[in-house]
Amino acid sequence: MNGPTSAWRPGLPGGDTIPSGPAGQPSPPSGDGTGPGVGPPTVTIGSYPDYRSAQRVVDHLADNRFPVEHTAIVGTNLTLVETVLGRLTTGRAALLGAGTGAWFGLFIGLLFGIFTAGNWFAVVLAGLVIGAIWGAVFGAVAHAMTGGRRDFTSASSLRAGEYAVIVDQQYAEQARQLLGRLHLQTPQQQRE
Repeated sequence: MNGPTSAWRPGLPGGDTIPSGPAGQPSPPSGDGTGPGVGPPTVTIGSYPDYRSAQRVVDHLADNRFPVEHTAIVGTNLTLVETVLGRLTTGRAALLGAGTGAWFGLFIGLLFGIFTAGNWFAVVLAGLVIGAIWGAVFGAVAHAMTGGRRDFTSASSLRAGEYAVIVDQQYAEQARQLLGRLHLQTPQQQRE
């Protein structure tokens, strides 16, 4: 009884096979073992220090009627940068929560205001005020519960050290010929 409806019992005789899932019977990865293929083979036609240069290359290809749907800009050497915006106190957390709550309250107030036969402005204003109050309370409580472990606000972003322009292998030679006509200035040439 080792069919698709039998229970999976690891460690028991006949129970070492993984049962089929919603997508069918699982199979081992094919090829080099790195996972499924993601499309046709690609070739890097250039690497650039900033996104604008890579974007300019793709724009040049598009202007010359190159099939840019076979092109990609790939950021490499990624770095996570967290920029600290300021100190976060309980009061500031309450203020930020009030702002978020006011937006949510405004939305709810507008939703209820649509179905109100009376003064819809009062319903919208009440939603905004109640949302701001509850947002301030939740913001202050949430910050107090951290116990001072994160007393700052920040914004995170990913930055690439280099941008590669890649094309499908069958279009690589055509792209190289078109790029031969484009003269990108190096950052040093741009400063002069």
